[in-house]
Amino acid sequence: MEPLERSAPIPDPLTPYLAVDRSTPRHECWVTGHMVAGLDGTAAINGRVGALSTTPDQTLFRRMRQIADVVMVGAETIRREGYAPIRLSRSAREQRRSRGQSEMPPVAVVSRNLDLDWSSSVFADAPDDARTMVITCADADPDRVAEAEQAATVVIAGTDRVDPAAALRSLAGLGFGVVLCEGGPRWLGELVAADRLDELCLSVSPLMGGDPLPVSVAPSGAGIARFALKTTMVEDDTLFLRYESTRPERARHE
Repeated sequence: MEPLERSAPIPDPLTPYLAVDRSTPRHECWVTGHMVAGLDGTAAINGRVGALSTTPDQTLFRRMRQIADVVMVGAETIRREGYAPIRLSRSAREQRRSRGQSEMPPVAVVSRNLDLDWSSSVFADAPDDARTMVITCADADPDRVAEAEQAATVVIAGTDRVDPAAALRSLAGLGFGVVLCEGGPRWLGELVAADRLDELCLSVSPLMGGDPLPVSVAPSGAGIARFALKTTMVEDDTLFLRYESTRPERARHE
């Protein structure tokens, strides 16, 4: 055992995240989960993640989108958190261009039943070059699919449910090499169970007493996934942890 002690401040807290090599995922594309939890493991307060997030976490949360080719979010999180299209600073957009990325990553909403407000900002205000996507399944209601196609780019992944591996294969096929998953807990659990989570960036907020909902909800029969701690940072009383999967490497396309 060894102590983790405070040291000299990092000039830019995003630097350690930008330095990570995400060019060699174990499967179709690199998947990073970015979540926040209270000291008791809770993932929300009164149904909202935003109420759990501290100011340092909110700042990093917005800036972390710079690493992504696409930002993936579950439908319930979209509904509760009032998502809008991704916005990045001018310097972040310039850095992305220098790395060969688009200026802005689109949002990809995961929804089996397509119960979404198509007039909300995440759809209505998305620019043409970063149009919001909706990932659903073949058994989704055809009328709702047709409605979704008017507001977003629809991706079919799975038959009676959204299949994580099929969803990520589709995103990789569209040229998205780095997927940033911002929740929710059930969709994150699906990704973990499918062995598709390469990296977890977890902010630990100095709060207790939130909703009885953990950061990740594993589906029935899911196995245990193991991760290695790679980076630790702290600002005020918020702890920032970065983990990478320790699963053996597999072929990128199974």
